[in-house]
Amino acid sequence: MEKQNVTEFVFTGHFGSKQTELVFFFLFLLCYLAVIMGNLIILLTILCSHLIEQPMYYFLCHLSLMDLCYTSTVVPRLIRDLAATRRSISYNSCMAQLFIVHWLAAVEMFILVSMAFDRYVAIVKPLHYMVIVNRKRCNLLIAMGWGLGFCHSIALLLMVLNLPFCGPNQINHYVCDIKPLLKLVCKDIRLVSILVIANSGTVVIVIFIVLFASYIVILYNLRMRSSAGRRKALSTCSSHIMVVVLFFVPCIFTYSFPAGGKNKDKEISVLYTVIAPMLNPLIYTLRNKEMKIAMGKVWGRMSHSQLR
Repeated sequence: MEKQNVTEFVFTGHFGSKQTELVFFFLFLLCYLAVIMGNLIILLTILCSHLIEQPMYYFLCHLSLMDLCYTSTVVPRLIRDLAATRRSISYNSCMAQLFIVHWLAAVEMFILVSMAFDRYVAIVKPLHYMVIVNRKRCNLLIAMGWGLGFCHSIALLLMVLNLPFCGPNQINHYVCDIKPLLKLVCKDIRLVSILVIANSGTVVIVIFIVLFASYIVILYNLRMRSSAGRRKALSTCSSHIMVVVLFFVPCIFTYSFPAGGKNKDKEISVLYTVIAPMLNPLIYTLRNKEMKIAMGKVWGRMSHSQLR
């Protein structure tokens, strides 16, 4: 077995000249602040209103929490590195980041699946909705998401820990991810690449197809609703579909192809690590009348209590 002698990695995958990176520094800082503010507003609005009793908003609350946690594992280091001269990360920290990023991303995917399941039952089996999607089952779905996400992430981590890094240590990316790491391995990676695609790429594609099929069935069943009910359901479902597309399509492009050669993984990953978590709160508030009313009541109540 090749000798393991890499103790740290150096990120080289940033965004051009120093002036350009300064622009990106402020841009990503603003994006990160928007992610924090937007998702905290959704979290507080749901937790401080009657919406927390509804399964759809219960899942949305968990989605906002995941967006906060997931983005916070990537963007603060990216912002720091854009302003730094040396952009290194220790081997152990790199492995920890790889594990946490994939765990949280997998949990987010399963939350999106749970949200699709909730809408499917609400529209296809409305009379049994409260029985099927009760709080106990909601908690079970969230726990399953954490458990399955952990299994996915630990399998990926164990795979990487058994690989020898004995030469170059420059990662052409801004985060420790599986594909840029595979390019640094000093042995044949064809089998490992297939396993990575099976572990990440295939799972992402299958989940996306299942979600897409479920929304087709949901939209088909909306024909039987009244025009008012159809409009409300379409507004909710279109928000879910936009979020699913924003998150899954870039992930499919990133993880469904083998490592090696030139690709745009770095640029594409910005979409699901920064842009999607920033846009999710806007998508769910601007297109959701119930959410806007709850926000008005909660934040109005808070403002009134402060004035008193």
